[in-house]
Amino acid sequence: MIKTFASHKFKSQLPPLRSRRTISASSEELVEAKFLQSDRFLPLVISPNLEEVNLVGWAAQNLDFIETELLKWGGLLFRNFKVSNVAKFEEFIATVSGELLEYRERSSPRSRVRGNIYTSTDYPAEQSIFLHNENSYQDRWPLKIFFFCLKSATLGGETPLADVRKVLQRIDPKIRDLFAQKQVMYVRNFGSGLGLHWHDVFQTTDKLKVEEYCQNRDIEVQWKNGNCLRTRQVRRAILKHPKTGEKVWFNHAAFFHISTLEPTLRDSLLAEFQESALPNNTYYGDGSPIELSILEEVREAYRRETVTFSWQEGDILMLDNMLVAHGRSPFVGSRKIAVGMSETYSYSPTVRQGLKPLPHS
Repeated sequence: MIKTFASHKFKSQLPPLRSRRTISASSEELVEAKFLQSDRFLPLVISPNLEEVNLVGWAAQNLDFIETELLKWGGLLFRNFKVSNVAKFEEFIATVSGELLEYRERSSPRSRVRGNIYTSTDYPAEQSIFLHNENSYQDRWPLKIFFFCLKSATLGGETPLADVRKVLQRIDPKIRDLFAQKQVMYVRNFGSGLGLHWHDVFQTTDKLKVEEYCQNRDIEVQWKNGNCLRTRQVRRAILKHPKTGEKVWFNHAAFFHISTLEPTLRDSLLAEFQESALPNNTYYGDGSPIELSILEEVREAYRRETVTFSWQEGDILMLDNMLVAHGRSPFVGSRKIAVGMSETYSYSPTVRQGLKPLPHS
């Protein structure tokens, strides 16, 4: 299944960010849009038909087209536009989505490349990263996330994707109703020597600033011995997309749960830490445990909707962060993927009443 779209040539002077033009027929087709697989509609691949097509210039004149296709498919892969450096990647994000966001209330180690462009998660190459929507454990998150391939791995290193509209539909309605009613509690521990320190997560060494940040975002704070911190927060599991109105499975319930980790790492953590002291874990919103059978059904829903593609150097992947989850496959060789985020979206904090204490808290 191949779809081709045409556009007028871009002008040398880029229009203002808010200026949007629709694609119209032209005697010269500048880009082609198609799918990598006939039965998989994620991502939509957009490639130039002429060598001189400049991605930033073309994108500036076709913002409506980009937004429409992104909301329809959830992810766009811009390929063969000869984007060679992070500065051009940064310019592309600013053109199609505005100001880049700082990575705050972190859940994974990243290094700053320049400005608000970061490395992808700095985990060992042999580890996989389960599918997730960026920052879905927070009360605010980026609506868009971008990935730029500076160097592809020798083997593996794909970024698996899953449409969370479809993930939601694969989950048993009874389970969906259960999570809609109870929501999800995230319990995180920082400073134990494993995982991120709270200094890195909150980008400060001032405890008062951490407490202020958490109070403003409905996060419970508990300081522990040894300059350690435990937080608890309850968030929704199912949301409506602000632009399409579609319901999406948008949470870290499976991603943060101890049962999702690879067996060797999981067993090592459980041998060293009590359950309440694990770096990350999830519960129902009332503090009760999530059944392992339910978590496995959730993971299976992700697996059945997972699609992958091989990175090519210069690729830019643009995702609607509320429509599509992403992960990482293990890899061999040197892999360099840069990441940028944009367009903050938030909802009102969750009101909690009568929380049950967690085991061993």
